[in-house]
Amino acid sequence: MNTNVAVIFDMDGVICHTNPYHSLAFREFFSGHNLNPTDEEFAAHMYGKSNSYILSHFFKRPVAGNELQQMEQQKEGLFRKIYEPHIEPIAGILAFISDLYQNGVKLGVATSAPHANLELILGKIDIRQKLGSVMASEDVKKHKPDPEVYLSSAKNLGVLPENCLVFEDSFSGVSAALNAGMRVVGVLSSHTEAELPPCNLYIQDYTELSYDKINHLFK
Repeated sequence: MNTNVAVIFDMDGVICHTNPYHSLAFREFFSGHNLNPTDEEFAAHMYGKSNSYILSHFFKRPVAGNELQQMEQQKEGLFRKIYEPHIEPIAGILAFISDLYQNGVKLGVATSAPHANLELILGKIDIRQKLGSVMASEDVKKHKPDPEVYLSSAKNLGVLPENCLVFEDSFSGVSAALNAGMRVVGVLSSHTEAELPPCNLYIQDYTELSYDKINHLFK
């Protein structure tokens, strides 16, 4: 068994089905600014994107600096309020993480979401003590599809990028992992296979997964 391998999870759409609640929060936020994006616009310009991209796209102008911080705090605050009563891990992930951990796989979380969202979810889903690296949007200068968050996670875990397997659900997230030179499992919670770059494996949830079933992906 190779113990110098790592599995790194994105959070939104990978650990929890948060995307419907992000949509609700953005809808509430945008309606307060007299904007009403369509479902198609959300699918194309929200999932897996950074808040600076999303806000700049829908306001049709650059949103940065203090304005970005204020808008982000407002929207993410709405998200946490809406999502808190519904926090639930995607089917099978807790057993899968335990199996990986017992087999000596190093584990990390790398999200484009802010720390406050990560804390909310890790407060309800008991995996923190198994994680060797936890990274949120404040921990990087460049957001996905830039590979920074994944390369930094590999460094934190003391594992080479080519020995890392990433679980991602968005185009920009899969691209970030591929740009880091890592193998990727596409979690089809928000997108179809056709909407993602080519992955090593695709899953709907984790109920069929185990360390033994993904071990060959590290070879």
